[in-house]
Amino acid sequence: MSSATPAQRGSGTAEADATQKQATQKQDAPGGIATAVIACRSCGGPAPRLFLSLGSTPIANRLVRADALDATDPSFPLEVGFCEACALVQLTHELPASEIFDEDYPYFSSFSDMLVRHAEKHVIDLIASRNLGPDSLVVEVASNDGYLLKAFVERGIPVLGIEPTPGPAAAAREAGVPTREEFFGAELARQLVAEGRKADVIIANNVMAHVPDLNSFVEGFSILLADGGLVDVENPGVGALLAHTEFDTVYHEHFCYFSTIAVDALMRRHGLALVGVQEFPELHGGTLRWSMQHTATADPAESVAAVLDAERAAGLDTFDRYASFGDDVRAVQDELVALLRSLRADGRTIAAYGAAAKGATLLNSSGIGTDLLDFVVDRNIHKQGRYLPGARLPILDPAVLLERQPDYLLLLAWNVKKEIIAQQAEYAARGGSFIVPVPRPVVL
Repeated sequence: MSSATPAQRGSGTAEADATQKQATQKQDAPGGIATAVIACRSCGGPAPRLFLSLGSTPIANRLVRADALDATDPSFPLEVGFCEACALVQLTHELPASEIFDEDYPYFSSFSDMLVRHAEKHVIDLIASRNLGPDSLVVEVASNDGYLLKAFVERGIPVLGIEPTPGPAAAAREAGVPTREEFFGAELARQLVAEGRKADVIIANNVMAHVPDLNSFVEGFSILLADGGLVDVENPGVGALLAHTEFDTVYHEHFCYFSTIAVDALMRRHGLALVGVQEFPELHGGTLRWSMQHTATADPAESVAAVLDAERAAGLDTFDRYASFGDDVRAVQDELVALLRSLRADGRTIAAYGAAAKGATLLNSSGIGTDLLDFVVDRNIHKQGRYLPGARLPILDPAVLLERQPDYLLLLAWNVKKEIIAQQAEYAARGGSFIVPVPRPVVL
């Protein structure tokens, strides 16, 4: 993961500096280190208007060690609001990035086969469309364990990964990917330019949502990008979140939830223009890839205007579209809890698959714990042997599914359900069933 820390303020433009000063005027909130956001973190407009509260939950990726089970997991407000000035959906409370992305941060991208395949196709497409070669430079922000950049390295194209979390950064270097263990923002971009580096391509996949200081982050793109270069940013789109009731993708490290409308306004503020938008419906529940160039050299594709028009027609720029989302979420939670209780009452055994952050949000905000689930499995060896925060489910190797053969498997990592179901063909052949929790609970 990557993000700009509060100390990395300042974006290099007077407008953005003023915006950031306003956005960082925060007040204390319940939860100690949590602060209530009183101005939009993008445009500096009035405080986001609340439309969803998931209560107070632990940090989703703060997995619990076996020797710390007696301690209480600290919890913090998890609420979402809408900026009526620039249409950015964002958390109404903020935790310091250093509290979320610490030395124990457990996410390693390479454990998702689907994500690795998606990344490699992205690499191949960029090499062809941008004529990349040995004299090019590709920079990835939030390069994680090098899962994407190593595909460039294998093809002889120079890269630089920027990844602040120690574990993934070390794994990337071990894989041959040069990596700087830092947070990205305008300050680091200036340092890189001073070192003589300009990026022909900048990639930022599944990170912009994790950034509290959006203006410094995007200004960093503008500074580091070479003339005629391209920035590709991927994040799940807020339209899919609403359409599929993907409330579990809300957690403290996701500060923002983007529409193309909000991205367009943010990029323009820093001299960048949208030149393309692609949708990947099967990736993370519905991902958008936004492509940007410097405004002076930008040549927008027709798809940009079409996506913007479609989002406005869907009401993503108005609060009314979001107002009833909390009711939709509660309906899903009630249905899921009722289903699990009914199965338990019938004597059924139930486990879960995927010790993902979204799983922690779903369980903790719905009040699901060890009374309804026995354990959770995950392929990520860095998570095994620990416990989900709050719910305190033990995280085990998926091999135990065939040893214990639970009757049902709740897919917390529903965004890769096809991959999981394919991996667990033997479990299903022995009579196991899968429960997909969103957009409505269903048994497969």
